[in-house]
Amino acid sequence: MKDTTVNKKISILISTKNRVNELLYTLNEIQFLIERDDVDCVVFDDGSTDNTSQTIKQEFPKIQLLRNETSKGYLFCRNKMLNETNAKFAISLDDDAHFITANPIEIIESYFNHNSSCGVIATRIFWGINAPKQTSTELQNLKVKSFVGCGHVWNMNAWRDIPNYPEWYQFYGEENFASLQLFKQKWEVHYLTDIFVQHRVDLIKRTQKNKDFAIRYRRALRADWCNYFLFLPFSKIPIKMGYSIWMQFKNKIFKGDLKIVKPLILAIFDLLLLVPKFYKHRNALTINEYNKYCKLKDAKVFWKPEK
Repeated sequence: MKDTTVNKKISILISTKNRVNELLYTLNEIQFLIERDDVDCVVFDDGSTDNTSQTIKQEFPKIQLLRNETSKGYLFCRNKMLNETNAKFAISLDDDAHFITANPIEIIESYFNHNSSCGVIATRIFWGINAPKQTSTELQNLKVKSFVGCGHVWNMNAWRDIPNYPEWYQFYGEENFASLQLFKQKWEVHYLTDIFVQHRVDLIKRTQKNKDFAIRYRRALRADWCNYFLFLPFSKIPIKMGYSIWMQFKNKIFKGDLKIVKPLILAIFDLLLLVPKFYKHRNALTINEYNKYCKLKDAKVFWKPEK
């Protein structure tokens, strides 16, 4: 990536693959940010075959375009963009997400400047095709355990303090991995309600038409378990693993949802194959750190308008 982000306050980083229409919608919605002199935008085309790169070159010549001729994965793209930016702060957006907030740059800069221990801002996110009529909220900012991939902001000093996202996680669990690494380094994740992002996803339709349910379920389980083995004190791992597996039986299998049986078994086999990585990358919390981490609020994934 060209070294063009010098003196930029913020870089907007978007990874995409074969979703040119969603991407164009997003870029049009955030064009007021792309045009700013203190902001740059990077789009990483991960091996698209729908003319994504050509379209972006023609319609958004100011955007920095990266491309993999063959797909190397979402986490490869995120790592590369984060490692190569020279901006002070980096916004990570999905290609189907955009800001509703009118002045996010000023809010981000001010918040980081007044909260020196904040490593990541977790934004308030609405999941839905149409934006809600009510966008204000009475929710308060707070420290949380983790953040959501589709819309968050990195303090780049914090990013440089921790390891890259593990590409072997394959899409799930990387935010929790990063959050635990941040916690070990005394950085915090803050849920900032003033920054509002719309993630243009119909959750009901996506669930109904989820043809890759098995692989997603398998990877989600595996990612949670990986984080147990990498970060939890040894005494806590059997309890957490046992509880996780029991919940699959109690809430799914015993109620007749047998489609999870195969991905559950495969996730267990995956875990056994990953033992060497656990040995190499383990960065366990102490008991005191674990107890402190458990007291943090869970990540705020979905925001709904208050009635």
